[in-house]
Formats: sequence, C-alpha cells, structure tokens
Amino acid sequence: MTIIHHPSAATLAAFASGTLDEARAVVVASHLALCPQCQAERARFETVGGALLDAAPSAVMNEGAMERTLQRALATPDRAAPASTRPNAESRLPAPLEHYTLGNWRRIGGAVEFRAVDVPSDEAVRVFMLRAAPGTRLPRHRHTGTEWTCVFEGAFRHDLGRFGPGDFDEADESHEHNPVVEDGPSCICLVALEGSIKLQSLLGRLVQPFIRI
Repeated sequence: MTIIHHPSAATLAAFASGTLDEARAVVVASHLALCPQCQAERARFETVGGALLDAAPSAVMNEGAMERTLQRALATPDRAAPASTRPNAESRLPAPLEHYTLGNWRRIGGAVEFRAVDVPSDEAVRVFMLRAAPGTRLPRHRHTGTEWTCVFEGAFRHDLGRFGPGDFDEADESHEHNPVVEDGPSCICLVALEGSIKLQSLLGRLVQPFIRI
C-alpha cells in the first residue's frame, strides 16, 4: 500500500492533542491505523506536547478533577487504536471503527451505496461510509463545511489527484470536484461531513432532495 495523501500538520497536531471532535477524530484514527508515516508524526507531536506540559508551571487542581477526568477517559473510545484490522463481510475495516455501530448498506443513487456510522457529534458532523462501483462518476459538488475522507479499498480521482487505499482527502467549502471511481474493486471510503454537499449541475440539484447526504 502506497499512501500519498495525508492529513495536514494542523489536523495531526489537533488529533495528537485530543482537541478534535470525535466524529472527525475517528476518520483521522482510521487513516493512522493504515499509515505508519502519520503514526510517527503523531508520536512526534505527542512528544512535543509532553515537553511543553513538563515545562509549564504547576497549578492547583480543582476538587474532584482527577475523578472526572478518569470517568471521561473510561467513557471515551480509544482514538489511538493500534494499526490492526478486523474481519468484515465486505472489507477489512481499521480497528477504530470497532467501537461504533455500523448501519446497513443502502443505495442512494446509481451505483453508490451509503452506510451510517453511529458516532456522536456536538458539531453536527455526520460520519458514514460510501461504496461506489468501478467507473462511477459522482456529480460535481461543493461543501458547506468540511469533508474528510479516508479510503479503505479501491480508488477515485478528482481535480486534486488520485486517492487510493489509506489516502486521506481533506476538503472544505473552497473545493469543488467530481470524483470518478477507477477500474478495479469498488471504492469504499469513510467520511466525516460537516454541513452538506451541494450538487452543482441542474440534474444534481433536482435529485439532491432524494439523496439526503
């Protein structure tokens, strides 16, 4: 597996510091489970963060702070899951997804299928999987917020390059593209979508109410 596209340094730093929301963090964690390069980069960020904490002046903790911190840690899935996978009927999914309930695949148009991933979000970020057959050309679209994608199987191309297994696509409202799935296996991706997708063609705008992504 040759991974070309990675999360930005700012995204990895936020993940390492624990400041990413859970919905986006699970997509980054899935990429990390497949990418040794980003695992090493995260470790460097954690080392720097630890050094900064060691150098910071001490402060008195509020009463009960330790107990509340431990309770939150026990209730939160491990975002730094090891680089392993689990068997699945359709594919082998990264370990971070083992913590979440996956919905059934449902067709949302043409050769594209949608699968919900039950990840809580305080920022209206939805997490789901997409599966598209080889040769599928998705409508040209924009986003009203961010769209972070980790590819598990297959590959797609758009204006910013080719994205194959393990690649991470970090798009925002400034991007407009129409991905095309390459020949070979179906393309299976994990997506964290903030806001909504806005289809740009007339046909796309007509069918969008029925797609509901």
